[in-house]
Amino acid sequence: MTLVTLRGLKKSYGDTMVLANVDADIAGSERIGLVGMNGAGKTTLANLIFGSIQPDEGKLTFHKQQLRIGYLLQSTSYTVHAFSSMMEREPDARETEQFLATASHLGLHKVKEWDGERLAGLSGGEKTKLAIAHIWSSKPDILLLDEPTNHLDFDGVDWLVQELKRYNGTTIIISHDRYFLDQTVDRIIELEDGKSTPFPGNYTFYREEKARRYQSQLHHFEEQQKYEQKIEAEINRLKNWSDKAHREAGKTGKMAEMRGVKEFYRSKAKSMDKQIKSRLHRLEKIDLEGVKKPKEEAKVLFGWDQPEKRGRRLVEAQRIGKSYSGRPLFKDSSFYVQRGEKIGLLGPNGSGKTTFIQMLLGQKDVDSGRLWISPTAKAAYLTQDVTDLDQRRTVLELLQGSHDIRSDVGKARTMLANMGFDAAMLQKPIHQLSLGERTRIKLSQLMMREQDLLILDEPTNHLDLASREQLEETLSEYNGTLIVVSHDRYLIDRICDKLLVIEDGAIRRIESGYQEYRERPKKGANAGGSAEDSSKQLEEELLVISNRIVTLLGEISLLKPTDSQYAALDEEYKQLLRQKKQLSMR
Repeated sequence: MTLVTLRGLKKSYGDTMVLANVDADIAGSERIGLVGMNGAGKTTLANLIFGSIQPDEGKLTFHKQQLRIGYLLQSTSYTVHAFSSMMEREPDARETEQFLATASHLGLHKVKEWDGERLAGLSGGEKTKLAIAHIWSSKPDILLLDEPTNHLDFDGVDWLVQELKRYNGTTIIISHDRYFLDQTVDRIIELEDGKSTPFPGNYTFYREEKARRYQSQLHHFEEQQKYEQKIEAEINRLKNWSDKAHREAGKTGKMAEMRGVKEFYRSKAKSMDKQIKSRLHRLEKIDLEGVKKPKEEAKVLFGWDQPEKRGRRLVEAQRIGKSYSGRPLFKDSSFYVQRGEKIGLLGPNGSGKTTFIQMLLGQKDVDSGRLWISPTAKAAYLTQDVTDLDQRRTVLELLQGSHDIRSDVGKARTMLANMGFDAAMLQKPIHQLSLGERTRIKLSQLMMREQDLLILDEPTNHLDLASREQLEETLSEYNGTLIVVSHDRYLIDRICDKLLVIEDGAIRRIESGYQEYRERPKKGANAGGSAEDSSKQLEEELLVISNRIVTLLGEISLLKPTDSQYAALDEEYKQLLRQKKQLSMR
């Protein structure tokens, strides 16, 4: 059953046409992903469907009376007043029970007792979870979800995926989380240049199908160009013959007056002129109705200044511990980070990832143990908060006022141009930019600094899908050290070959990528009753080796390569690394 029909929807803001021609039929129980570049009009279309704005032209028809639509906004759109209003409403007992159960399952306990101060201190993840719980309790016919996985940890994303699979209504999901789209949608609607194009299947199929359509159209366009060139060559040849016939038909003298000669050339010239006209008409028809050259996907280019190579060690932790507001986050944790490594920092919401980053940046001290950071390290930190930019300043003013990059604004402008900012956008105030555009500005500020340690906190939040894929390419080529906090599984899987995992009250270094780490418990579960004992024994062996590695690093740092003990310690260190890698692969 069709629930909503969209025909020829148009929407402009001032002189900017956001939606030019959107057509779609939305049926019951459909799973739709709404994708497009930043600024393509995804949120505008969601607001049109929700009814918070009206189209300038076109028609939006609802085929069911009292259609209930639940709309999850991006977390930055929610205020303390909005959440207070949610808490003050008095839905029926069943909705209240559902709301509290969902909130509790997402880790938000006793929310009915939260006061204004607690609501004002909500993190991005808590805002998203509270809004999801509120919307879920209303049991809507259509769920509109705008970036629902932003700020959710892996467990929260998995819970949402499973709940959406059980949900019987229609879902329309705006997301740049490729894993999440692959798990939750079976149809894609792409918005590009204000127009909508449907694709069957999930996100991965959409990307493959779009690439196939592009290549097919490009092939037909190239064949059409060859045909046009053939016609143009025929026209040139006919014109030469026609010109010659006209000259012969216009000659005077005895030979020209011979019976039939002039008439023959007149007839031949007329015939060729007719053929030329026919071929010109054919070219005009191709120009109007033929295959158009396919539009290349907009490319967003990132680039990093490559760091200088220095010593091997960058970070070393020896039995460190940290508490927050009396609650222990982690303790007795030993690990290290080598220069050039790409490490994913994982842990559930509230486990202490942000606190650990603040410790790396020197903003907080350890409560116990020793955290050593190379004095030569130059760290740059990308926060996930894009609302901290000065809203009143233009992009250009922000760049010129930045101490880090004002000496080379020309380079910054080139970088922003590569990231999709034209000259007009540089004059826009920050408050007129989308969240994705603000993220690109913060990335440009980061990339202009000379750094060898990048700490990226949810770097793909708010970035469109094409930008995410390009950022992956750039990060994979970066020669410096990366510590990445992200709930984008595709990003972590592709970029990070080592992990720091905060779990069970400790930070552990894992000598593998996320996919291997994720699958490891399954391997143990198939080993029978001794799996738990084997796992404990393996952890003990790894702990002994890790502790010895940390000790060796400390000893090596005090020696010079010419010292007699250096070679032996260095060889032992390499052997331990090989042993640790072998054990980690079990």
